[in-house]
Amino acid sequence: MSRQELVTYFSATGTTAKLAARIAGIRGCEAVPILPKVPYSVADLNWGDTGSRSSLEMGDDSCRPELEPLERNLADYGVIFCGYPIWWGQEPRVIDSFLEGNDFTGKIIVPFATSGGSDMGSSPARIQALTPGSTVRGARLLSVAFPDEVLGRWLGELQFE
Repeated sequence: MSRQELVTYFSATGTTAKLAARIAGIRGCEAVPILPKVPYSVADLNWGDTGSRSSLEMGDDSCRPELEPLERNLADYGVIFCGYPIWWGQEPRVIDSFLEGNDFTGKIIVPFATSGGSDMGSSPARIQALTPGSTVRGARLLSVAFPDEVLGRWLGELQFE
């Protein structure tokens, strides 16, 4: 039995969005953004400012920014790709809001992340903890510089049957 796939992503600067679109193209599925109700400004994303929105959010593990409704019903999908930038060695709190706000029971979640210099950090384990009943696998740090052949190889290794 084939599982319907969906690529979801949060992209603060457009980098993760570009990768999400490429993954969706290779997989033959849709890419849908995870959007915060209040978009992030350039000042919000200033990790060097301890008072910036992103710094304050990442300093509070219980922070859950409010989201716009997702444009798709996750109940229709068995495999959810979840893309995000790495912030402070983790997924942004926006992703935590998305994960806790939906039922992922019985679903496969495939995390993919972008970063200017960090690895996936604790994000795959945190995603698993936030989505009881799901299976998190295939997590990968990606770069927009990766050619489609590299993305295709990683995606080809994923078996969902």
